[in-house]
Amino acid sequence: MFKVIKVKLNYMNEVAGLVRAPSISWQMVSDERNSCQSAYEIQVSLDKIFSCILYDSGMVLSGASAGILLALELRTAQRYFIRIKAQNMKGVWSTWSVPVTFLSGVIDNAWRAKFISAETEKDVDNSKGTYLRREISLEKEIKSASVYATAFGLYHFFINGQRVGTDEMTPGWTSYHKHLMYQTYDVTSLVKKGANALGAHLGAGWYKGLMSFNHIRNIYGKQTAFLAELHVKYQDGSEKVFSTDENWRGTDSPVIFSEIYDGEIYDARLEKPGWNDLGFNDKEWHSVQIISGDTSILSPQYASKAGINDCLKPKRIFQTPKGEAVVDFGQNMTGWIEFSVNGKAGDRVILKCFEVLDGDGNAYFANLRAAKETIEYTCNGSGTERYHPNFTYQGFQYAQIVSWPGTPRMENFVACTVHSVMEQTGFFECSNSDINQLQHNILWGLKGNFLDVPTDCPQRDERLGWTGDAQIFSRTACYLMNTYAFYEKWLQDVVADQTPEGGVPHVVPDVLTGYSEKDTFMNQGTDSATAWADAAVVLPWSMYLTFGDTGIIHQQYDSMKKWIDFMHSHADDKGIWHYKLQFGDWVALDAEPGSYFGATPNELVCSAYYAYSTGLFAKMAKAVGRKSDAAVYETRYKQIVQQYRNNFFDAAGNLIAQTQTAHVISLYFNLVEDKYRAKIAKRLVELIRKEGGHLVTGFVGTPYICHALSQNGYIQEAWKLLLKEDFPSWLYQVKHGATTIWEHWDGLKPDGTMWSADMNSFNHYAYGAIGEWLYRAAAGLEIDESHPGYQNILFRPLFGGGLSYAKASYKSVYGKVEIHWQIDGNTGCVKIIVPVNTTAQLRLNNVSEIIEPDGLTFSLLKNGYETKTGSGEYVVKFKVVN
Repeated sequence: MFKVIKVKLNYMNEVAGLVRAPSISWQMVSDERNSCQSAYEIQVSLDKIFSCILYDSGMVLSGASAGILLALELRTAQRYFIRIKAQNMKGVWSTWSVPVTFLSGVIDNAWRAKFISAETEKDVDNSKGTYLRREISLEKEIKSASVYATAFGLYHFFINGQRVGTDEMTPGWTSYHKHLMYQTYDVTSLVKKGANALGAHLGAGWYKGLMSFNHIRNIYGKQTAFLAELHVKYQDGSEKVFSTDENWRGTDSPVIFSEIYDGEIYDARLEKPGWNDLGFNDKEWHSVQIISGDTSILSPQYASKAGINDCLKPKRIFQTPKGEAVVDFGQNMTGWIEFSVNGKAGDRVILKCFEVLDGDGNAYFANLRAAKETIEYTCNGSGTERYHPNFTYQGFQYAQIVSWPGTPRMENFVACTVHSVMEQTGFFECSNSDINQLQHNILWGLKGNFLDVPTDCPQRDERLGWTGDAQIFSRTACYLMNTYAFYEKWLQDVVADQTPEGGVPHVVPDVLTGYSEKDTFMNQGTDSATAWADAAVVLPWSMYLTFGDTGIIHQQYDSMKKWIDFMHSHADDKGIWHYKLQFGDWVALDAEPGSYFGATPNELVCSAYYAYSTGLFAKMAKAVGRKSDAAVYETRYKQIVQQYRNNFFDAAGNLIAQTQTAHVISLYFNLVEDKYRAKIAKRLVELIRKEGGHLVTGFVGTPYICHALSQNGYIQEAWKLLLKEDFPSWLYQVKHGATTIWEHWDGLKPDGTMWSADMNSFNHYAYGAIGEWLYRAAAGLEIDESHPGYQNILFRPLFGGGLSYAKASYKSVYGKVEIHWQIDGNTGCVKIIVPVNTTAQLRLNNVSEIIEPDGLTFSLLKNGYETKTGSGEYVVKFKVVN
């Protein structure tokens, strides 16, 4: 049996709105081991029975089954079907795969629609909701219909009273003046011959609502606006396009106020039943305004749009010592509360969301800073009323029930998580329940902060796309979720907001530059901090490793090169680069009292990342055939490394900066001469012991500290560091009831007091970067850099930590990759799964004997065994070194 079981487009299971032919990848299964592809054939058709084939590759002699590009030009609003068949090395062909399909977008941005608004410039200080509507007539029998929509602000679209799609917070957050996404929907089932009603509901969102800790309104514009096209194909072959224009009408909606930070105020007494359906009388509505908008900057959001992902029931409703009525959902999350209520017209529901209880068990709001996170709903008295916010989201585990008609009951509430919809690809578990909870917290930290943009936090008056957080967490994120479309979209805004000189803003989209003059901290500079700006290089590298995709390198190539050259242009003769505000090893515990800046010198951190990013760029230039650039930047990389050694090591090979982070990044970034590597690793261990076995690293050192230990022979020391339970440690948070990752190791102190409220998020994924070590090192599921995308898998488990087992799996481009190891006394067992069309290398350290090799041939190493194999499932038993 040899079969093609799954076809992905642009590495995603489902896509819509493509304007270029997608890259195609497929997965195969076989009942034989060591199964590989020798040839393939791809067909593209306009129908699902493939009677109208547009493209046929013919038999292609190739083993490639990922990232295949087609020479196919797309037409606007056309549905395409793709199928694959493959041949194995024995010459056996599979049957055709189940077809995958996609709907194309607006090719060449040939838009006919206009941006329309129900607001006027007098609404500059309003964050209300508005309705837009129009009725149209479809005069013939309909074959298909598709909608392309976007907004200045946020929108929901309706046809004949029915909601179009299930996406939320569309069109998402981008650098709106330079880059705006639109969404694509197949609405064939919603339209009908004859009269049809089109309606849109708009809110302020990121576009014109108050944004950032600088509390600036109208950063992108003063009026919300909507743009949409309905493309209809009739059975007779003719087509018609209906667009937003002067013929629409508008009015205010029951959303009195809705903003990202402060929540939503909704008055159900102002509802207009049937407003988005046929026959509604809109004579009292007013004409719309045409708003100027550049349609050339539009691009399709083909996947990973935000939506509702989970629905959680409350764990309890209780009264705090202060007498506050509180509903507890048992999990810190991002999204909103949906509720049902019975009340008289004018009765109000008021919910104030928050993350944690204080040391006395009362509601704690101080860490929200100026964000209100409050939902106010006024009943219309129609019976059971059901509501959730329209254009906002909250970060919360709890909500104070400030006002409620009657007695609130648990069945009245459900919490809905809202974040970008991504397939979970990584799964990890082990015999230690605390580590499993840590892994849970890491995953939920991602879910809470991947709402269209990788934010720092989801609750306070910030929620910004901090590039440093995104950079250090990217490898972990790529294990946990299929982040391809999510990161690809965000990286386009990195390009859009990059300075002409090549600098990269601290946050993307950039809402700080030009708005931080009164901020005594940020007015020192709002771009190009090392480790933050390096997201421009590190994220494409993480994606290249994970998916084996060179497309992302091509997309980001000029941006990466500009950033590398920016550092070079600001480097002095010693190779140390300087530029405005640098965060360094941010919030490290070795900082001076009252300071957020760690003790590791900024010059060292800047130089280390200068080398690291330059080296990664040289590798990516080589991967896409840019040989000249590869040679230039490889030479520059070597020069920077040598300058780093000259600047930051003494003559005996010791680091001058005696901090944990200095040793960690010198080791992990391979900046230490080989002859001194053992000395530097040993010194790192000593520095950890000096702190009682604890880390004192910040944003820069923490992601790599366990790697720096385990990669240099200190495996058990890495385990000990991970398993620490007292402050500061990952498990300290677990032991104190955390369900997400905290911003500070001791956000909640042992005595019940809080870290300073000005910066104390309890859902801040950055320190969750330890998740990468759990997958790559502890479980042993590693990527081969020379064969990225799991084309060759490196299984290298690190037994230890008192664990009796660890198990990790990843849904790769080629299929499921898995390792599951178990230790029982002096014997062990490891199971690996290698997908068809891939190979693997299994290395077992601290193993004295292979008992049952399961058909594999092992080579003896200094401290274990190693083997190479092709696809299949293998179970190997062995003896461990006592």
